[in-house]
Amino acid sequence: MFVAGIAAAQTARQVTGTIKNSQGEPLSHVTIKVNGEKIIAQSDNNGVYAITIRNRNSNLTFSCTGYLAQTIEIQFSVGNVFIQDVTMQKDVRPLEEIRIQAARAGSANIMNAGSIANFPGASGNFESILKMLPGVSANNELSSQYSVRGGNFDENLVYINDIEIYRPLLVRNGQQEGLSIINPDLAGRVSFFAGGYEARYGDKLSSVLDIRYTRPDTGETRVSIGLLGISAAVKSPAKDKKSYYLLGMRSKNNQGLLRGQEVKGSYQPDFYDFQFLYQRDIHPKLAASLLAGYNYNRFVLVPASRETTFGTSERYLRLDVAYRGKESDRYDTFTGALTLLYKPSDILNIKWINAVTRANEQENFDIEGAYRLEETMTGASAGELKINRGTGSYLDHARNELSSRIYSTEIRAYQQKSTSFWEWGARYEFSHIRDQLREYSVTDSAGYILPAKLPSGDYISADNRVKADKVSMYLQSTYDLSYGLKFSAGVRSNFNTLTEELLLSPRVSLMYRLPDNNRFSFRLAAGSYNQPPYYRELRNFDGTLNLSTKAQRSLHFLTGADYVFQGLGTTLTFTSELYYKKLDRLVPYKIENLRIRYLADQLAKGYAAGADLNLSGQFVPGLESAFRLSLMKTAEDIQNDFYFVKDAAGNTTRVTPGYLKRPTDQRINFSVFFQDQLLQNPAYKVHLNLLYGSALPAGPPSAERYRDVFKIPAYRRVDIGFSKDFLDEQLSKKPRFLEKYFHSFVAYAEVFNLLNINNTVSYLWIKDVNNNLYAVPNYLTSRQLNIRLIAKIKNK
Repeated sequence: MFVAGIAAAQTARQVTGTIKNSQGEPLSHVTIKVNGEKIIAQSDNNGVYAITIRNRNSNLTFSCTGYLAQTIEIQFSVGNVFIQDVTMQKDVRPLEEIRIQAARAGSANIMNAGSIANFPGASGNFESILKMLPGVSANNELSSQYSVRGGNFDENLVYINDIEIYRPLLVRNGQQEGLSIINPDLAGRVSFFAGGYEARYGDKLSSVLDIRYTRPDTGETRVSIGLLGISAAVKSPAKDKKSYYLLGMRSKNNQGLLRGQEVKGSYQPDFYDFQFLYQRDIHPKLAASLLAGYNYNRFVLVPASRETTFGTSERYLRLDVAYRGKESDRYDTFTGALTLLYKPSDILNIKWINAVTRANEQENFDIEGAYRLEETMTGASAGELKINRGTGSYLDHARNELSSRIYSTEIRAYQQKSTSFWEWGARYEFSHIRDQLREYSVTDSAGYILPAKLPSGDYISADNRVKADKVSMYLQSTYDLSYGLKFSAGVRSNFNTLTEELLLSPRVSLMYRLPDNNRFSFRLAAGSYNQPPYYRELRNFDGTLNLSTKAQRSLHFLTGADYVFQGLGTTLTFTSELYYKKLDRLVPYKIENLRIRYLADQLAKGYAAGADLNLSGQFVPGLESAFRLSLMKTAEDIQNDFYFVKDAAGNTTRVTPGYLKRPTDQRINFSVFFQDQLLQNPAYKVHLNLLYGSALPAGPPSAERYRDVFKIPAYRRVDIGFSKDFLDEQLSKKPRFLEKYFHSFVAYAEVFNLLNINNTVSYLWIKDVNNNLYAVPNYLTSRQLNIRLIAKIKNK
């Protein structure tokens, strides 16, 4: 009887049947999984399946790309064969959403743009929250620019609804920059790729930020008012649900932040942004969409004085400067796009995008500074004059104007098949850039002009015009293979009349998820990435153009894993990635604050390698927290780079520098974004942002990269915010007036740079009469208080 009992317990039971779609057609390659067990099967070409189970009561999950997953409970009453036919319903989400889900086969970080509301950041731009993501580096709280895994600001792709966005070229520092073009009030889903991205994305070396302005289900009006600016957004679907519009307005005034900087004077920043999106379903298979945006940035500075102290406990220096003059900058950008969306069938979408970007940039300044550099006493006599290291004056002058016109037309198509998702596209772009440079700098130390004759590096006069036609195409497919395996492969081609190169970029990725355990996934990605010169890569320090510059190239290799587990009372996700980038035909550059100056007549090879670790979870429901650690090293070897040194005996030796640290070689980046609430009163919440970025290489403004032996100290910053939602769902009593007119009403009090740390963004280089060079730090913002209100108004 005992043996018989064992045999009965191990009796095999079979579930079989036919799987069809809603039209009665058989479905092949449907995955059938026994929940909680390592048992998987697939349907054949006729839709027939059979799977063996051990228990009388089991749950089976049926899944197939393009269809909604189903879970069915199986209960055996008599016999060992159970017949279960299944009808699967199509996934009616737009193919765009299915494509975004498929993108996870690569290295995407997918987030909701609404999370920026709780983020305590001084710039107010959406890109601030990217600093929390693995692989991202940024050391300027005033700017929206960021570097990714050893790349620079020019190597990042940004899209809004598949429309490529371009950043201003003349901006020198964060206080001039103003508002970025991304409006977080209008954005929905956001995808960020730090490398290994798909062929559908364009031709740059480092990263992709893909923003989606999505269709609203209900009307919403959102208003934000604070000390640093105001914003308003309206989202409204039509009553017949055939159309909708999004309207956004932002204004920013960071005058309060700038008053705390070391340069005292009259700051007059004036930044505005207006955006509009309208989409109409003309026919069940045809829709049209219009996106328009205007970015208006003005910055005026009349400096008066500056006092900067720096040095060590043993040697303390102070720079005093008295200014005369004025700086006036203007940056205007208009972006418009008309998109037609055609859906000939349920499995095919075609998109035709026609876009234009027009930008006008001007920087005008005549600033004269009379300076005194002193070495002061330390200890008990701190602040008293010890030695006068130098006095003098300098004059900076510029009358620079740049205008750019970019026109493009593009076709994209998406096709869903039973076990794969296909994409292809073709794009034509014409760009016309006109750049007028009139710039010089003069230094006079103790009555002597240094240098006596201005070299070309200090005096720039150029009138440049660059026109280019660019054609690009891509094809890619994502396959759902058996047993939790997903594979994506694609190729991208590019040709432009400027370099006259035909570039091919194959890209592949593979993701594996354990069939019996959705908590662990593993991925591999590799690809070729080419970045043809746009304009700035062509321009030398003296303003001349090197039109023989070819596309920079990069090979990406990465591997990563995600693990979901229970810990600290919540569900946590641990993400890790290792990567290596082989870099070739690089154009070396130097970074001065936000200004990238290319050595367009030089070439280099290089590499970037590192690891990104991230732990995230919601310690409070609805509030995401994240802890990130990034380790990275990047270096380059400039071709034919050498210099001569003399020893004490007068002998000359030629030195070849070899591999040098790239300007973005920041070895360690650590960040924490932590959110919590009071147990006794959950309407009160705290939002903490902590950033650490290790030192960056720096050097004097000359073109020789081997002289970059200085360091910009580590970037350390803590921002904290406190909020109260007066209409929080957990509140038993709510203000009647607010409850009548608002969905939510949240007040924020924030302290930027809580520890009041002087972070250095760049150096001012001063010479004394002995021609000694001093690096005077340019500090970023000090501690600042901010208050703001965010309200969502009820629409009647």
